[in-house]
Amino acid sequence: MWEELKLHIEQLAGKAQKRTLVKTESDGCFIHMDGRHLFNLSSNNYLGLANDERLIHASIEATRTYGVGATASRLVVGNHPLYEQAEEALIRWKGCEAALIINSGYTANVGILSALAGRDTLIFSDKWNHASIVDGALLSRAEVKRYRHADMDHLEMLLKKAERHKQKIIVTDTIFSMDGDVAPLRDLVMLKETYGAMLIVDEAHASGVYGENGEGMAHELQLAQHIDVHMGTCSKALGAYGAYVAGKRVVIDYFINTMRPFIFTTALPPSVLGTICTAIEIVQQERSLRHHLHALSDYFRTHLQHAGFDIGESTTHIVPIIVGDNERALAFSAQLRERGIAAVAIRPPTVPEGTARLRFSLMATMTKEQLDWAIAEITAVGKEMGLIV
Repeated sequence: MWEELKLHIEQLAGKAQKRTLVKTESDGCFIHMDGRHLFNLSSNNYLGLANDERLIHASIEATRTYGVGATASRLVVGNHPLYEQAEEALIRWKGCEAALIINSGYTANVGILSALAGRDTLIFSDKWNHASIVDGALLSRAEVKRYRHADMDHLEMLLKKAERHKQKIIVTDTIFSMDGDVAPLRDLVMLKETYGAMLIVDEAHASGVYGENGEGMAHELQLAQHIDVHMGTCSKALGAYGAYVAGKRVVIDYFINTMRPFIFTTALPPSVLGTICTAIEIVQQERSLRHHLHALSDYFRTHLQHAGFDIGESTTHIVPIIVGDNERALAFSAQLRERGIAAVAIRPPTVPEGTARLRFSLMATMTKEQLDWAIAEITAVGKEMGLIV
């Protein structure tokens, strides 16, 4: 057995797909990594709130008031008072009937799909959906139909062939985490209503960033009321930890009684709930943060495109440079690190074979001057490596 595990790791190394843990310490827009002080273009801390003093203070005060740990699952004795406060804040923010905080985005997606779907269900999932959606669909024991990325004709063809008596669920990321493009939500809503399906969206990379008050992409496009289940995370733009699911009261009640990752997991520490409450307030009040993030993102994407890089279909704050080859992506990342930039290489199976890339992600606390410097360094390395001319 051990030899088989060793062989598997060696095979991963041979394909430049072996992963290792690197010690990191965040410092605003910078990061300490392997003894280096680097400009951080690999974080999901989109609004820069993870280091915000107000969140730090909220975390400390919650710990002083309620202690360090929840001590049990929420259905036992772990449902401490800050849960109600945070979920009420979510309901007001998202404009929904009810909301439920889950321990992570991964467990939320696994729990949502495995609770709602079963053997008599068909799940229609975008091929580029996050791994948590893929795993949740598999664990549900439903029949899974993966449609080509953002291809509504393919999805409709699959829906037309579906057995009428089966429950249908369409599930998608709203912003795709490795490509930075946006799901065709209007078309998805139309297909959902035409074929009597349920629509679930994952707003992990849109929560806090899009919508008038940062509610997410569904609100940005004024489609929120047509979507059955909204999932989002508190660990990216909100700078905290955990995830949420929002929707009708009956759906949330159903999850409380059937979602195994919720039922059988110790509740979040009070400190986390305190930061979530404060982050939701900040996101709604400080619209300038996301406006600045959008402006920086447009600037960064435009300059990389003009330099000749392949950034795919990105239209958001997540901007890939698609290299293709695993070794070249790793070499690109290493050379940027030498120049003071943290830009992590993303390789299969996270992305499809032959599409290895550097995934850049911006923060609202960055400046145009910092980006000008980064763009110059990225362009210089790209030319040295022959990625652009």
